[in-house]
Amino acid sequence: MKDGETKLTAPNLESRELWKGFLYSVIDLNVPSCLTLLPGQLQMLREVVDKERSRRRTRTPTRAPPSPLSVPLVGEIPPCFRPVSRTEAEVLLERHPDCGNMLLRPGRDGCSLAVTTRQDLNGSVFRHYRVTQRDQGGYVIDVENPIPCADLHEVIDALVEKTAGALQPFLLEEPYEENITYVSANDENGERILHTAPSSPLPRAPALPPKQDRWPSSPLSRSPAPDRRILTSPVPASPTNPMRRLILSPSPLTQTLNEELKMKLEKRRASQE
Repeated sequence: MKDGETKLTAPNLESRELWKGFLYSVIDLNVPSCLTLLPGQLQMLREVVDKERSRRRTRTPTRAPPSPLSVPLVGEIPPCFRPVSRTEAEVLLERHPDCGNMLLRPGRDGCSLAVTTRQDLNGSVFRHYRVTQRDQGGYVIDVENPIPCADLHEVIDALVEKTAGALQPFLLEEPYEENITYVSANDENGERILHTAPSSPLPRAPALPPKQDRWPSSPLSRSPAPDRRILTSPVPASPTNPMRRLILSPSPLTQTLNEELKMKLEKRRASQE
């Protein structure tokens, strides 16, 4: 229900099904077909449905709920605004005294607003103040000495200031669910039951191994490339040959080989002579 949850305990399964049949019959004005009941119990529920229909036809009509506002509101709506009737506002303030004692709500005519307050003086004392919107803009609190206000926030601030903080805005924190619930049908009897999802954390996917290099580097170090020095030729540049010739200087190994070949050639020439 709106103000909480009511639990009923039945002595056995048959009594539980009969209680559920009574509840469904009174609410829906129809005998439920999803329950396992005896013929005599079904006839009893039909009689209950007929009695409830006649009771609803003969009961006194209740006052219609307040109509929504037909005029646009100026500025932001204060957090203490509640779309409730006068009676519902009194019930809210009395049930939750720690959340404040003043709330803003729609008026009965749908063209104005009202402020409902509650204070303790040998019991609950409720007061209702009319707030109307001015043609030139803003609002006014309709009391003996009207209090003009620029917006609805100023209306609430004016009442707090006039009462030296005795009136405080009503701020009700709506509760949030602590567990995840879902409704599913029972496989055996088809009854829909409210289940609570497990609160244990979902298993995480296994971590992937770190990527390795596709081509592992060889432990052997590469030999350094031979030192080659680039020298420019002494030939000057000419219009027909703007680029200078580049000559690679011989490495130390090449010089050693050249010297050995040169010595062998000289020995061979000396032997031939």
